[in-house]
Amino acid sequence: MSAEIAHHWAVPPRDGYTVDDLLTLPDLPPHTELIDGSLVFVSPQRNFHSIVIDLLVSGLRRTVPPELRVRREMTVVIDKRNGPEPDVSVVRATSVRSPQQTYYQVRDVLLAVEVVSPDSESRDTDTKPHKYANAGIPYFWRVEMAGTDERPVVHTFELDKERRIYQPTGPFRDRLKLSVPFDIDIDLTEIDQL
Repeated sequence: MSAEIAHHWAVPPRDGYTVDDLLTLPDLPPHTELIDGSLVFVSPQRNFHSIVIDLLVSGLRRTVPPELRVRREMTVVIDKRNGPEPDVSVVRATSVRSPQQTYYQVRDVLLAVEVVSPDSESRDTDTKPHKYANAGIPYFWRVEMAGTDERPVVHTFELDKERRIYQPTGPFRDRLKLSVPFDIDIDLTEIDQL
């Protein structure tokens, strides 16, 4: 006798899901994103992903000006059919409304950061940066594991506002030192102690 496992998969609406669905559907897995009206479920994250987020959040919070806040893994509402969840965001302090808040509007995001994982590589290197740029997020960082030491490499980008595309401002390996969007100095080698 074999046991059959019954799965009850949600049937998407005819025109796809909306941000309202993303924010109100019960029992969605943690870190579900909405891309082009489709729900995207992420696989369990690797240790590298987790500690890089910790390192960046800690480093950014040390130097963030009082009018900004650093957030990890919060939905950013771009439009009706797009609600991605950057790994790290820098948002305007005025956009923080309550401890129960579950999302930020794209107009309040100054920096979006994606830490690339094997299952998110295409989204983090292509889909999401295009959406962030088209939505006007001024700065984007993509973080990848590189080299035999498996340390993070941070690829930084600044928005070309006229063309709505990101222009590279550098890869950073051992130290992330920038003057925009504010003075930032993060020792990336600290990952060895985390």
